[in-house]
Amino acid sequence: MNMKRMGSLLLGTLLLAGILAGCGAKESETVRAGFLKGPTGIGAAHFMDRAEAGEFNENYEIMLESDASVIATAVMSKELDIAAVPTNVAAALYQKTDGGVSILAVNTLGVLYVLEKGESVNEVSDLAGKTLYATGRASNPEYVLNYILEQNGLAAGEDVLVEYMTPDEIVARMLSEETGICMLPVPYATTLLLKDGGVRTALSLTEEWAAVGGGSVLTQGCVIVRNSAVSDAAIADFLLAYGESIAYMSDGANLDGAAALAVKYEIVGSEPVARAAIPACNLTFITGADELKSGLEEYYEVLFAADPASIGRAVPDDGIYYDYAG
Repeated sequence: MNMKRMGSLLLGTLLLAGILAGCGAKESETVRAGFLKGPTGIGAAHFMDRAEAGEFNENYEIMLESDASVIATAVMSKELDIAAVPTNVAAALYQKTDGGVSILAVNTLGVLYVLEKGESVNEVSDLAGKTLYATGRASNPEYVLNYILEQNGLAAGEDVLVEYMTPDEIVARMLSEETGICMLPVPYATTLLLKDGGVRTALSLTEEWAAVGGGSVLTQGCVIVRNSAVSDAAIADFLLAYGESIAYMSDGANLDGAAALAVKYEIVGSEPVARAAIPACNLTFITGADELKSGLEEYYEVLFAADPASIGRAVPDDGIYYDYAG
């Protein structure tokens, strides 16, 4: 089994154990899974390591990307069977595919922070008249930011100039300027804080959302499946392994090993950054149709009220929630 690079951001195929031999052996199934660099990739690092070691019956082909739109496009084009995506993207894909995808699990809660090189921002209203470098256009970060600004009497593009760029571009810009304000998710926020002692955490958007979100929880990441692309047995195997991976990566007792895995699979650039970032990744593992609906429905309603296009112009019905009882 070898891992091959597919472009600059693509982890190649993880070819696992061959077809199991012997009477009664379960037939191996190929599952193409995509993850995002950042918390969802960090949560999957232990799973990737076990996959590379050939511990599973399924043959996993793993894609790792930094751009959620690349993962979403791969789902639409049927190049991926299972994918980690922002929760709003999952809702939009559900509408675009006429119910062709389901949410298997929520894997990430709030991980967005406003950082400042300076001391002028201590509450949301302090952003008025300022420029904010941000990442996540047309995805959860943009919609979360816009909603929080609006609930504090500000409008993006009017009261606050928001310049969207990649996380790496934001880090480079902040490092090169004497002052600046940005919105970044972990682990990019962690990277910037470690590289520049003059940068501080000004706002936690998880806390700001809690103040204005009407009781909804900031649920930023999830894992979806293309319906009928993978057997229920393979889905159960995946969720068991993925849940174990998140548990391992989020256990403080495993921090050094978890950091090493995050670097091994090029999810994070260095172990010091990974060790600092992992505790702030807000990893979680929520499954089951009722539990998923309870965690996501109010969040979707808030996003729909703020911008219907953010979730595909409709709050998803109950069919989006995969009922896993593992």
